[in-house]
Amino acid sequence: MSKIEMKTPLVEMDGDEMTRIIWQEIKDELICPFIDLKTEYFDLGLKKRDETNDRITVDAAEATKKYGVAVKCATITPNQARVSEYGLKEMYKSPNGTIRAILDGTVFRAPILVKGIEPNVRTWEKPITIARHAYGDVYKDSEMKIKGPGKAEIVFTDAEGNAQRQTVFDFKEGESGVFKGEYNVLSSIESFARSCFMFALDRKEDLWFSSKDTISKKYDHTFKDVFEEIYEKEFKDSFEKAGITYFYTLIDDAVARVMKSKGGFVWALKNYDGDVMSDMLSSAFGSLAMMTSVLVSPHGYFEYEAAHGTVQRHYYKHLKGEETSTNSVASIFAWSGALRKRGELDNINELCDFADKLEKATLETIESGKMTGDLVLITSLKNPEKLSTEAFIKEIANRLSKLL
Repeated sequence: MSKIEMKTPLVEMDGDEMTRIIWQEIKDELICPFIDLKTEYFDLGLKKRDETNDRITVDAAEATKKYGVAVKCATITPNQARVSEYGLKEMYKSPNGTIRAILDGTVFRAPILVKGIEPNVRTWEKPITIARHAYGDVYKDSEMKIKGPGKAEIVFTDAEGNAQRQTVFDFKEGESGVFKGEYNVLSSIESFARSCFMFALDRKEDLWFSSKDTISKKYDHTFKDVFEEIYEKEFKDSFEKAGITYFYTLIDDAVARVMKSKGGFVWALKNYDGDVMSDMLSSAFGSLAMMTSVLVSPHGYFEYEAAHGTVQRHYYKHLKGEETSTNSVASIFAWSGALRKRGELDNINELCDFADKLEKATLETIESGKMTGDLVLITSLKNPEKLSTEAFIKEIANRLSKLL
């Protein structure tokens, strides 16, 4: 068969460690044999980010604005151990955080359901989609290590030079500690809320939003107020006609309710909360590598990525020449999601059809009993066959060829 032609490039953001290895195998086995792939390539591996002083991350985000659709491999957010391991100039911030701040969107993450992998929470019957605010919060904070005596303050100085200040803590003589400041902007919170309401309407699912406004009476309470105001003014009638509801509760109450729910709703969360809860849900639904993730910007930008990390432990095994059995499903679905969206925007039906069949081939491979080690441990299928990282992708490629 002739390869499917693309009109507009995807922005491709390469990553780190084992997911970088998988990324190339997916392209070699599942994408390039069937598609005349056009990408604007950015290497967001940690060494290249260090070499460019992280400028390449900004360039990748700006390219996403230009082309509209991006696909991203998992990347390392370095801690002190990583700074030493890679000999970095500094402890760079999360590349995801940088990209999300520039694109100003909402991250929607949902489990990939497949026969034979049942949720750990027995009451869950339908998927739960996490809607994660993707701007500011802890990912763009400013932090200090400090030693007393001294006073830690929050200060805001307006354009006329008038200052508002508030004491956070008085550090005593010889008392050390840490101090940080976070921010958000109303326009981003409003975009987040509208994206969530529109997404829930499109799926005809209830929308939950949770924060901790009883403790954070300004920061979190602002989120609560924005959601409530936009719902009442813009979405209440539409929700009622669709037979769905908007529901607010404190995050600790929401967690308790989620664990006893049947699923089938969208759960909107602030940036850090969404980061934590999406990993909990993905693992509880089956595997960290069985979750879709897409950043949707109100400006019309889409960035698809794997929701998990770089699988460091498997990478070290790979470097030793040992066989690995790493789950590539989330990375595959990042590619299929980006290719489908590119096809939709460019009116290339063949590209959309390819994405559908790529996902079908992936799920059929698992349902046939052939899967990676993480799924073998949790599947209800009898006598599953554990495949290596490479063998699993090749098995998908065989099925994909037949579907095409």
